[in-house]
Amino acid sequence: MTVPRIALAAFMLESNGHAPPATRAEFEASCWLEGDALAADLARPAPRAPTALTGFIRAMDGGRPWAPVPLVAAAAGASGPIEQDVFDDLLLRIEHGLRAAMPLDGVFLSLHGAATATVEVDPDGVLLARVRAVVGPDVPVIATLDLHANVSRAMVDHADVLIAFVTNPHVDMAERGAEAAAAMRAMLGGMRPRAGFVKLPMIPPATSQNTDCGPYADAIAHGRGFLDHEVLNVSISSGFSLGDTPKNGLSVVVTTRTDAARAQAVAEEIARFIWSSRGRWVANLLPLEETVRRAKAVGEDARAPSLLFADVADNPGGGGRGNTVWILEAFHAAGVRGAVLGVFNDPELAAEAHLLGEGARFTAHFNRAETHPLSHAFTAEALVEALHGGRITGRRGIYAGREVDLGPMALLRIGGLRVAVATHRRQLCEPAMLECLGVDLGAARSLVVKSRGHFRAGFDEAFTPDRILEVDVPGLTTVVLQRVPWRQVPRPIWPLDAAMEWAP
Repeated sequence: MTVPRIALAAFMLESNGHAPPATRAEFEASCWLEGDALAADLARPAPRAPTALTGFIRAMDGGRPWAPVPLVAAAAGASGPIEQDVFDDLLLRIEHGLRAAMPLDGVFLSLHGAATATVEVDPDGVLLARVRAVVGPDVPVIATLDLHANVSRAMVDHADVLIAFVTNPHVDMAERGAEAAAAMRAMLGGMRPRAGFVKLPMIPPATSQNTDCGPYADAIAHGRGFLDHEVLNVSISSGFSLGDTPKNGLSVVVTTRTDAARAQAVAEEIARFIWSSRGRWVANLLPLEETVRRAKAVGEDARAPSLLFADVADNPGGGGRGNTVWILEAFHAAGVRGAVLGVFNDPELAAEAHLLGEGARFTAHFNRAETHPLSHAFTAEALVEALHGGRITGRRGIYAGREVDLGPMALLRIGGLRVAVATHRRQLCEPAMLECLGVDLGAARSLVVKSRGHFRAGFDEAFTPDRILEVDVPGLTTVVLQRVPWRQVPRPIWPLDAAMEWAP
């Protein structure tokens, strides 16, 4: 019996148009695996490869025999546009892998969908077009997308099925991979799906995109209400506004089993529903002065519930540098006690702490090598309280069961504060990132996380939603969109052009 041969590849990058370019080194520090190395990683209990890939494989393994053909998996934390030569190299490696593996019965891609390159504005669309050119029109090409994908017409045209994450935080990545496997099986059995697509002129603030409750939750529930024997998938991607590209904007992609007209009609109806609710997609931020007051108060009252403060404007998961010191500086100046802050991306400071060793006292210079104006320097006397190599296995949220490498880490005590510093830039959305340094989250009076929203799935065991506050400070991932120096985003677009009218 001939078994279907399915090529596997991944390209995961969310590009902030105002952040420094993403280098090959950033991918290698997270995930750049090819061929046999990718196959070996996918077989590990805690792989480095994207979770949608493992979800797809496990679901395929649960059905009839098949033959995976691992090509390349390149994934990095959110950064700036990928350097063009790095993307070109990745594109060639995937193309050559496909040509060498032909004939193929299908292709599965784990994509983010919000990448840009230093020259090309739609790398995801280019990649899908290249895959289609190699395998031809009749081979199924299916891709998963991040919920924050900036979906382009090219992406829709060159894929048979696009399946976006449904949850934010993204705790359904494996489930969406399994959904892609089901679609692949259906296409191998003869299904020829059709897609409807609407791009809304709307870039909602990132902090308005929680899918547990609020306008995004309502939009997704409304969309999923159309799923039936004909409507295969509804993907509502809020987009990544800070990508600052011509393809910015919330999108709706509806996939049906056969009916193209129904797919487009459903997509347009969902788009109208979302547009009518646009006034609900707003950010609610706490001023820095009030943040300091509350942190100081909870630090002095052991009976008060502990608080979590999210530094949403310096989110490494959205291209932030992970090293701004606005909150750290203010907490230190005010004498806040009992606070844990992290994770600060400062390779030089982490290396110095490791050189000095645990128990050493020294003058900590934050951002000594940083050149971005939002990441100014900060100096304070510090004690090296703990050190760690930085390789952990996540236990909750988006990193559950995955290996994460933060590089050499240090926990510094600065006055009444404890500050986690790492070598590799990662958002603090996983308790193990602090627990590896001996931090007892139950004893912390307040926690400051450099993350936009994924922390909610990592720290929900310690902080209920009413004890989570999002702070208004400067940063590359600010959710106050009027502060962003836009260059390429299409206009008019809401909320920048609040009075605009639109209909699909």
